[in-house]
Amino acid sequence: MTTSIVESIHEVPAAEWEHLARPAGLYLSHRWLAGEEEDPTATCAYALVRDPGGKLLAATPLYLVRDEPNDSYQPETVLPPHLRPRVIAGARRGYHNTPLTAPGLGPGRRDACLALLRDAVRRFAGHHGTTHWWPYLTTEAATRLAPLYPDPALHLEDDALIPLPGTGIDDYISSLPSQRRAGIRRERRAFAAAAGLDVRRQVLADCWEDAAVLLAGHQQDHGHDRDGLDAMTGLLKRQATAMGSEARVAAAYDGPRMIGFCLSYHYGATTWIRAVALDRRHPAPHLYFNLMYYLPIEDAYAHGTTALHAGMKAIEAKRRRGAGVSGLYALADPPS
Repeated sequence: MTTSIVESIHEVPAAEWEHLARPAGLYLSHRWLAGEEEDPTATCAYALVRDPGGKLLAATPLYLVRDEPNDSYQPETVLPPHLRPRVIAGARRGYHNTPLTAPGLGPGRRDACLALLRDAVRRFAGHHGTTHWWPYLTTEAATRLAPLYPDPALHLEDDALIPLPGTGIDDYISSLPSQRRAGIRRERRAFAAAAGLDVRRQVLADCWEDAAVLLAGHQQDHGHDRDGLDAMTGLLKRQATAMGSEARVAAAYDGPRMIGFCLSYHYGATTWIRAVALDRRHPAPHLYFNLMYYLPIEDAYAHGTTALHAGMKAIEAKRRRGAGVSGLYALADPPS
């Protein structure tokens, strides 16, 4: 097997990359990574492992970070003091990461591919005078990669995934305990009955400016001072351009004014919640719960996906809505 480093995802045919990425998730998809190349805060590259015939067996994006605006991806925020890597291996956004390996590889060959991938990433980081780390690895990914690193995986957060049984939201609600069923039905009814509210489903390209205003306010309310209007406008505009019709928004309006939105993506068998924000100065009954859960669940069933990736934070609220919870971990290469 051979390893190489390429500078753009466009150097790898989309179908070849997607064969590995489809089971892994949205934030490692070819189209998403192409959009991330437009982010000026890091330089991208891609480590590839191929068999003697040229078939792609394993891969990962790499990011040489110059300026990390997200506190949760800053090594000094989440890693021990002696670890300060500047290269991220895997997904840089989305809090969901794994090395990519071809489906159907046996354990021995898969582990050999992961070792070659680790070596390629280590050389890339060394070339730039730094080390690398894998942030927000899934439990399975951390288990597979941990034998390749001297320090044990560090638990960072928990991740929530809501299974969607059956063919519609009523099947989802029926799968929950009786007390929760009654609560969810009540939250949906109150939201639907709210006077003056209009729910619109649209592509991000048609509403990114309004959504950016709400997202900037949400981020700054949560102490993310660098995520102002200019930053959030640039972020959502890049996503709208890169993801096109895949970037779906469910938004609540009071007249012409957007008062809340949820940005989500259908990818593989999962609907991925990317961002939720609302105008807290304009309350509506159970607005957050409908944007975060029930409207995306309706859309997921309509699209045919079988799970809703609800992500980190507010884990107990997600458990109450049927989520299974698993850990997210970091592995870091220590200084030589």
